[in-house]
Amino acid sequence: MDSNDLSPGAKLKQLRESLGMTLRHVEEQTEKMARRKNNPYYVISRAWLDEIENGVHLPSPYKMYSLSAVYGCSWIYLNSLFDLHISDLAKDQAIYGVPKTRLLPEPEEEPETVVLPLRFRQGQTLTETNLLAKLAVVWSDIPVHLVRLLSPNESLYGFVGLDDDTMAALVRPGSFVQIDVNQRKVHEGPWATEEDRPIYFVELRAAYACSWCELHGRELWLVPHPRSGRPTRRFEHGSEADIVGQVTGVAMRIASTPSRPMRRGNRKPGLPRE
Repeated sequence: MDSNDLSPGAKLKQLRESLGMTLRHVEEQTEKMARRKNNPYYVISRAWLDEIENGVHLPSPYKMYSLSAVYGCSWIYLNSLFDLHISDLAKDQAIYGVPKTRLLPEPEEEPETVVLPLRFRQGQTLTETNLLAKLAVVWSDIPVHLVRLLSPNESLYGFVGLDDDTMAALVRPGSFVQIDVNQRKVHEGPWATEEDRPIYFVELRAAYACSWCELHGRELWLVPHPRSGRPTRRFEHGSEADIVGQVTGVAMRIASTPSRPMRRGNRKPGLPRE
């Protein structure tokens, strides 16, 4: 039988047997742990473990911790056997969590890390708008609780160049944007507010752009925010410019710090600064 067809308890039993452990051995090891921690909830008796493996009971957090220690595998992996995926927690918190504006609490423990790009390919600079996949070459550790909000299977991620102030009133230079590649149709107005107007990530022949868009016949117009002072750019749709997708999320700095002032693109004299 395929392991994917096994029940959670049967998968747990399969894991124990693959490690060459008997029910008695697990009981003895967890008794030692319970004595050291002075907490009887860590004990897993032979009878209790047998019932867990046969689907009669679900393990408590203490017993899941004990099994993780005895089996030498991660607590996250053991929970996944029971279709409890800790990696979904950050997304579910964002969807179902506290509705009020609040400070995020400090992590209770040292956060896990994953690898994300921090440096870029030769010839690429942070001044230009680009897709992260085309920029990244060197990777480094980033706290995993931030990365779990990303959806690499559903979205692309782009970087708005430090000199790109086309949409600075809404999307500042240096912002990271989430792009839904399934939303490529250019929508027509009117919109109640400028925040409701869709922003698109656009691939040009040798560059990328992030702006409002209008489709006029075969021409795709890249429409800047009026406060940028930038002109509308016009391209042949399909040959000179293609919609990558609609911007659905933005991560950006909204205030500079004394040690790291924000960079801005060139502006025309007399235009208001953000």
